[in-house]
Amino acid sequence: MSVDASPADRFKQFQPASPASNGNGNGNGNGVLLGASPASARAAHRLRLNPTADHEPDSYEDLQSQLDFSPMLFSSLERYLPPTLLSLSRDAKVDYMRDILLRYSPEGERTRVLRHREYRQKILANYKPLHRELYTMHAASFFVPSFLRALKENTEESFRSIITEPSPGIYVFEMLQSRARAMLLSEVENFERWVHDTNFRIMRPNTMNKYGVVLDDFGLENMLARMMDEFVRPIARVFYPEVGGATLDSHHGFVVEYGMDRDVELGFHVDDSEVTLNVCLGEQFLGGELFFRGVRCDKHVNSETQPEESFDYDHLPGHAVLHRGRHRHGARATTSGHRANLIMWCRSSVFRELRKYQTDFSSWCGECLRTKRARHQSSLASTKLELMKRERRAS
Repeated sequence: MSVDASPADRFKQFQPASPASNGNGNGNGNGVLLGASPASARAAHRLRLNPTADHEPDSYEDLQSQLDFSPMLFSSLERYLPPTLLSLSRDAKVDYMRDILLRYSPEGERTRVLRHREYRQKILANYKPLHRELYTMHAASFFVPSFLRALKENTEESFRSIITEPSPGIYVFEMLQSRARAMLLSEVENFERWVHDTNFRIMRPNTMNKYGVVLDDFGLENMLARMMDEFVRPIARVFYPEVGGATLDSHHGFVVEYGMDRDVELGFHVDDSEVTLNVCLGEQFLGGELFFRGVRCDKHVNSETQPEESFDYDHLPGHAVLHRGRHRHGARATTSGHRANLIMWCRSSVFRELRKYQTDFSSWCGECLRTKRARHQSSLASTKLELMKRERRAS
């Protein structure tokens, strides 16, 4: 099985050293203990495991050219700062958070991030958007009314009123208006035309797709961040709490294209995400069915598929499929026409950090759950056998 590992992934979540390696003990339930430098007392603070719900973080968008990481990552990380730091000036918080991010980002990764920032700045300085309104995303003209009503009520009941669950953990709903889909496809075509005319070499969405574009690279990063924050995370919070659905804080957004003159199919894989949004943009096509084969952790990613885990889905234009990133899946060959999909990999830095210290993923990994149940059944059988032996001896 091949696994998506995106070279176009712009920045990685910070990777705090394990408690065993930082020399400061194991910390406690209040947060993750940061590695400390003798020269900095600030590093003795602990990040919170859960965000401060009533804290409104600062915006760092105006500092984008000065930051080593995405402004959205700073806004997200600010919610996890200890209370004593929340009242500091924005500049002080930037210094503190940059210190964290740089400390846990390898030198090679920082170099890659810097090079990609320069790459993106070259695009933004030269590419002229075709549809300016797309970059601000007016919700009423972007999403279908039923989707907006459900998000406004923001309850599990309202979400379930528009969502179907054709297979466990896979949620389908109508999302984008036809005009929004057409506008996004037109913008992608305009960008690809600019790339061809200028002979500009671009990064593709991932290692498995030879066609398609990364939307974040030509100005749509903020629009997609807003889409994740306001329209994906509320749903993920309800349906995927066990994989960080409530703490999604970064994304990788792109459009992939399939057809006889494009990528024809997509192999069996898992995504580099906690939650994946997949919206069919159209257009006219045959084939291209999605197939799913069970959710797996790293240890069991190549394990056999159980019959009840097999599910195939015919994607409809304007409809979204929401699934765990670790849900193994692929796309069958597009036999005619042209199919394009908006993909957004949504990630949670908190979930990724906590996952390092976990060994039981039975709350979401199908194979872990089967193993756990088998152990439980074996334990029950052993206990029953021992009780029967005792009864025989007693009689």
